[in-house]
This record gives sequence, structure tokens and C-alpha cells, in this order.
Amino acid sequence: MAGELEHRHLLVSDAERMHVVQLLERATGQGRISLAEFTTRSDRALTARTRGELNAVLIDVPGMVLNESVARGELVLGHNAMSSLERRGRWTVPGRLVLRGTAGHTLLDFTEAVIAEPVVTIELHNALGSTTLILPEGATVNVDSLAMTAGAVTDKVGGGDRPGDPHFILTGTVRFGSVEIKRPARKSRFFRR
Repeated sequence: MAGELEHRHLLVSDAERMHVVQLLERATGQGRISLAEFTTRSDRALTARTRGELNAVLIDVPGMVLNESVARGELVLGHNAMSSLERRGRWTVPGRLVLRGTAGHTLLDFTEAVIAEPVVTIELHNALGSTTLILPEGATVNVDSLAMTAGAVTDKVGGGDRPGDPHFILTGTVRFGSVEIKRPARKSRFFRR
């Protein structure tokens, strides 16, 4: 009982708050809660300070629970076989990402993301698929711990002389797939007369 009491009083992170908002979006899409309830609950989730306050937003919604990996500062992203996963725009990036997929494509664009830690570890588990990472200016990457089997890594960013801010570390295993790491495309300027 004491451990449960302490757990309720733990402070939550932005990643945990965003995870709960995503769960609420799913519950709305499934018809479990109304749009008005979604708005009220999302506001409560985004202002929650403790695990107890955050869990209270989900307590009466069947099948919706706070993912403990998010509570540990980890985000697990995956997709079904032969499908794709894409994250762009403003999204919260914890210190650790786990990507899982088979015969699909994953694109993660970090250029507008809110990156919570100076070092982000990305653990890849991919077979027969491709992964594209778009890193912001000033970021560096290390791919030395990434195990490739009959695949290829195209690193257009590199590690530089010293770790950048943020610094990405890729780990895990890619089998018969590819990983491309690059900067955002530069916008060309057109001049009219």
C-alpha cells in the first residue's frame, strides 16, 4: 500500500502527459468518450503534476492505461507489417525511443520536436523495412551500436568532433533494411522580377 501511495505522488513528464492525450484521442475515435469529454480530460491531463492526477483522467475508460515505458522516459513506436509510421511537426521526444516494424517505412522528423534530453537513444528493431530520421541543425548521431544484417546505413549528419545538442545514439538490429539519417531539406528561394 505504501509503494502504491508513493507511486501516485510521483511527478509526471511532458511525454507522459502527451501519451495520455493520445490515449484520449483513441478513446474518442472509438466512441468511448465524447468530444466535450475529450476536451475536458485533455486539459486535465496537460496540467497534471502527479501520476495520480494523470491516471484519474483515464480511470473510467476501459482499456486505456498509462504506458509504464512512457513513465520511464521511453516511447515505444511500432507499426504492423507492410505499413508506415510517420511523426512530423511538434511532438515530444523522450530520452529513449524504441522503434519496431516489419517490411514498412518509418519516418521521424525531429526538426520541430520538443526534445526532452540532450542525448536521445533510438533502439531500432526492423526487418525488411526502411527508417528515415531527419535531425535538426546542430544535432549529431552515433550509429556504432547499430547491428546491420544485409542492410545499409546512409549517415548524412555524422558525429562531428564532439556530441551536438541533441546527440542521437542508434542501437538495435536492422535486418535486410535501410536507415537514412539526414538534415531537413533546404527551402529554395525563387526571385520574381
